[in-house]
Amino acid sequence: MRAQRWGLLALLAVTVVWGTTFPAMKLLSAHLDAVQIIWLRFVIALAVLAPLWRGMLRHERAWGLGLGLLLFFAFWLQIEGLARTSSNRNAFVTGLNVLVVPLIAMAVLGRRYGWQLWAACAMALAGMTLMFHEDEPWNLGDTLTLASTVFYAIYILTLEECARRTVATPVRATRMAAAQATVMCLAASLLLLMRDPAMPWLRDLAELPARSWMALLYLGLLASVVVVTLQAWGQQRVDAMRSAIVFGLEPVFAALTAWVLLGERLGWAGTAGAALIVLALIVSQWQPASRGAGERTRAA
Repeated sequence: MRAQRWGLLALLAVTVVWGTTFPAMKLLSAHLDAVQIIWLRFVIALAVLAPLWRGMLRHERAWGLGLGLLLFFAFWLQIEGLARTSSNRNAFVTGLNVLVVPLIAMAVLGRRYGWQLWAACAMALAGMTLMFHEDEPWNLGDTLTLASTVFYAIYILTLEECARRTVATPVRATRMAAAQATVMCLAASLLLLMRDPAMPWLRDLAELPARSWMALLYLGLLASVVVVTLQAWGQQRVDAMRSAIVFGLEPVFAALTAWVLLGERLGWAGTAGAALIVLALIVSQWQPASRGAGERTRAA
């Protein structure tokens, strides 16, 4: 239980940072497209993580590369969606993984969950519905974001499966982060080269505003190096369903950041929705950890 509490705290830290990335990506999307943002973000991350390839075990490499591919599609679709919708809406649709994770787990893995977790899911979904307060109709950006949410739900479940299958020889979170950053960088490089091998847009980077460079450094260092490592570490201690509930707090932190940095505000409905999501996290912890969660082992 102590390991699970530390895992929950790690995932909560991940969620806080995620919430602050939406305004940063929205700022960058005015100057760069989705693939360019991913490439620059993970070039920065890989500059820090590349030395960790030394001594990486075969199973760490295999899991890390597979997870990195899932993460690439999730990020790509999310940023494409963000360029076509508001920061708040993008965050709220992303938060639907609190429902998508158990649905996929039931349909594909045959999982069953207790009523407390389903009640928490219902509250989180109701909270996100209230927070989705704008009058604009559903748009292409929201659809792309929803597709991103499906990929991220698969990513969450795959991380859980990785922890379950590597109990005897636990994967090291730092090595997993290095492998994932490599795939993200290579996949983005391939798409950019296919689009225009000369990559003329690189010459325009010198003209990026200082705020955009600060956003890139934030995304590359804290939101990629630290967060990807923390998520891999935390999900070795927390099952996928509870992880999704914690990640449901992402729209709350995103709304707060968007309010401070972008002036996007929540009304009474949005505030009530945020309170429901927090309550959902509390309710989700009333039920004991699912079978096997206590078997999570620690990895550096």
